[in-house]
Amino acid sequence: MATAAEVAQLAERPEAQLQTTEFRAVRPQIVGPDSPESPFPILLAGPVQKGFGRGGKELGCPTANLPDESITPISSVAKPGVYYGYAQVLPPKDGKTELCQDDIRVHPMVMSLGWNPFYKNEILTAEIHIMHEFRSDFYGYDMNALVLGYIRPELDYTSREALIEDIEVDKRVALNSLARPQYAKYQEDPHFDFSCTVATS
Repeated sequence: MATAAEVAQLAERPEAQLQTTEFRAVRPQIVGPDSPESPFPILLAGPVQKGFGRGGKELGCPTANLPDESITPISSVAKPGVYYGYAQVLPPKDGKTELCQDDIRVHPMVMSLGWNPFYKNEILTAEIHIMHEFRSDFYGYDMNALVLGYIRPELDYTSREALIEDIEVDKRVALNSLARPQYAKYQEDPHFDFSCTVATS
């Protein structure tokens, strides 16, 4: 079986459709069935890596990138696009970190799986935006994520402003979709670690 790194390097980048005002006008505010259906939930885990640095600086949406080998569970069964679910950043084993206890709770997330056609990436990436204001960076920390549903296909854009607008809609759609009982219960899934704590100074 090919590794995720091989998949990321060898997969042919598909042509993404261009985002249009017509597409934006008909976007639903809740997506997916009332409870997750196959292939969801998809479990992901791995250390957070530095990405391109564009999410926070250019798009107002900082992302945590998973390493290539961590995205095999989703890249083998799902198409490029935007997904929603939950994620948790885990503190170091000694608990010493600038993160606070609220930072390491399970939070809603949106994830982009694809090539980011607006930026012409050459490899497949999984970039997760956790909808929470973190106290500090957490590069190198382990992260667990649970992908529960699909929002939309990967799109290309003629402007950064249109991309930012769609990202904001993605966040609202994710929160609305996760508010349903059969999705909200996954905040307590065993995939997450509820025993971890952070050291207080």
